[in-house]
Amino acid sequence: MALLLTLRLIARTAHTLSAATWVGGSMMYLLVVQPALRLGGPAPAVAAKVAALFQQMVNVCLGILVLSGVYLAFDRLTQTTLGWPYLLVLGLKIICALALFMLAVYLGQSNVRRLARQRTRLSQAAPQLMLALGIVVFVLGALLNILFELTVAPH
Repeated sequence: MALLLTLRLIARTAHTLSAATWVGGSMMYLLVVQPALRLGGPAPAVAAKVAALFQQMVNVCLGILVLSGVYLAFDRLTQTTLGWPYLLVLGLKIICALALFMLAVYLGQSNVRRLARQRTRLSQAAPQLMLALGIVVFVLGALLNILFELTVAPH
């Protein structure tokens, strides 16, 4: 029992920290780093290094989120009988997370980075879309916690 609780704590902590790192990092990148790089004048080497390091961080977060998310979903779904609202929100969270992951992988490809320099509509909107999806997934996760607590707590 103690081992199971420890595993849950580790998975939940890893999941939350990875999500917060990715979403917070995206916010920092969009609102601080990119404007600072633009205002500082041409520094393509610095901008490329920042983008590469950010992509590495996103890749690590993505892996942790997938592994811990699968474990946490399985853990919750096998603990108790959850109602359709929980399952609906979980399904929506999974769909949004998958869209976010696919967008991150797509944008992380070197050919896409070359396309981004051409200023396609997707390349211009993708960072904001990823941040918005990340926030939506975060909020849906908080809603799942509330729905779970309402299910298991005595009424």
